[in-house]
Amino acid sequence: MKVLLINGSPHAKGCTYTALSEVAGALNAEGIETEIIQVGHLDIRGCIACNRCSENGRCVFDDIVNEVAQKFKESDGLILGSPVYYASAAGTLLSFADRLFYSTSFDKTMKVGAAVVSARRGGTTATFDILNKYFTITGMPVASSQYWNMVHGNSAEEVKQDAEGLQIMRTLGKNMAFLIKSIALGKERYGLPEKEKRVNTNFIR
Repeated sequence: MKVLLINGSPHAKGCTYTALSEVAGALNAEGIETEIIQVGHLDIRGCIACNRCSENGRCVFDDIVNEVAQKFKESDGLILGSPVYYASAAGTLLSFADRLFYSTSFDKTMKVGAAVVSARRGGTTATFDILNKYFTITGMPVASSQYWNMVHGNSAEEVKQDAEGLQIMRTLGKNMAFLIKSIALGKERYGLPEKEKRVNTNFIR
């Protein structure tokens, strides 16, 4: 069992990484393999709605999105971690997530998702809401903690002093591990939920 943790910060070992590392440690303690992948420092362009991915099975822009897509397909969970910029998620992470989710056609049902947010002060809940929407549009259960998944601090050292935030991260890791294991048992015993043929309804006809 494996979880990918995406670091959307441009800082390799900054606040977001510190939070993700705490989650990864808790997952590892529960026997879940983890991999932290930093994307926030890369030049990742947004989706241009060319729909070539529906023909090629991969994004037309061959960068880290396609590299992570295969790992995402083989994983049991995905965590999106972001710093807060202007009360929202980092733009590079949003471009990455837009293309990752849109260009991948594999079934994400029952892969477990979670968002982790880091801020000096405000904008955490708005960012948290934005990131969770990637999971809830694709049939991914969302792992939660004892509070919203956020840490506070202006540096990695300050985040390490956020005792409540770090505890939230550890609890998230434990809860996510439990959910992944429970879903695996459920799949084995009951299989995945039966899906209806998808209906797409436009409001203007």
